[in-house]
Amino acid sequence: MRFEPLEIPGAALVRIDRKPDERGFFARTWCSQEFAGAGLSASAVQASISYNEHRGTVRGMHFQWPPSREDKLVRCVRGSLLDVLLDLRPDSPMYLRHLEIRLDDESRDAVFIPHGIAHGFQTLSDRTEVLYQMSDYFAPELGTGFRWNDPRFAIRWPLPVSMISDRDAQCADFDVAAFERELARRQQGLAP
Repeated sequence: MRFEPLEIPGAALVRIDRKPDERGFFARTWCSQEFAGAGLSASAVQASISYNEHRGTVRGMHFQWPPSREDKLVRCVRGSLLDVLLDLRPDSPMYLRHLEIRLDDESRDAVFIPHGIAHGFQTLSDRTEVLYQMSDYFAPELGTGFRWNDPRFAIRWPLPVSMISDRDAQCADFDVAAFERELARRQQGLAP
């Protein structure tokens, strides 16, 4: 595997090294030693698949409050998508800025997303499947989201939205002051 750091600190594009032969190819997609050697979380405690029937489907922007330390490794295993990472770490030089990465089943690249980053994607083809590996157990009570088309973030989704959940569509606009207050409370271990 090759790890290419991205503009968002701690995030990386993870490229596979194919070993081709007459059957096709073989490639490693996960190795805790290699991830640790690249300075990335080397723990995976859960894996999930997101299947998306229609091109233009949007999922996001999802975020886990502290004390979650959920890092994600996201790979498109069928179809193609535009993956979006939104840095919500006030001490980051990329705070409140986002990064867009195309993932597809041809390159088989993955993106490593450190905790503190909101995540979402839009499918660019029908029947797109996304594989997630997570470093922390999902805690629904820590989950939240921000509006996928909030003008504050100016995310340029490439297609008209064909499908979005009611939950994602009804997320509120981002309020910086309210977010920073709540983040500070949760980092101090105060219950919501």
